[in-house]
Amino acid sequence: MPENIKKYELKSKQLIDGIKVKQLKWITDERGKLMEILRCDDATFEKFGQVYVTTCYPGVAKAWHYHQHQADNISVIKGMARIALCDRRIGSTTYGLINEFFIGEDNPVLIHIPVKVLHGFKAYGTEPAYIVNTVTQPYNHQDPDEFRIDPFENDIPYDWTLKQG
Repeated sequence: MPENIKKYELKSKQLIDGIKVKQLKWITDERGKLMEILRCDDATFEKFGQVYVTTCYPGVAKAWHYHQHQADNISVIKGMARIALCDRRIGSTTYGLINEFFIGEDNPVLIHIPVKVLHGFKAYGTEPAYIVNTVTQPYNHQDPDEFRIDPFENDIPYDWTLKQG
């Protein structure tokens, strides 16, 4: 495993099969800073479809969804977000496993999410989270490769509510 790929599983002791995590870092000088998120020579890179930015307001869970053909490469560039993944792929060696990550300005990370892995995120703190997603397929407006499951009304053993204490 390359040095820049590390395991940052927070909820379980194992990453879901196919999940790759890359610790990101700022390169700074007197002019400002730069951060490489995804390169074509990274172990996390499959192919390019498109890049988009989405935001999430604090306390809002944008979950659950998955794709049949598209892999995601998610990074939070402003604010902080809780990213949750659930493996519901029949036959997967990690079927039923949940991974949870807290990423963003305080912990810059890229998470590669393979096809058919359920995922979602929730911003925390007082500011919206800005998420950059580099996906392997361009979005098809006529036939979207996006399947949604209600974040709260489901049989997924995950709780999006704020954890106090």
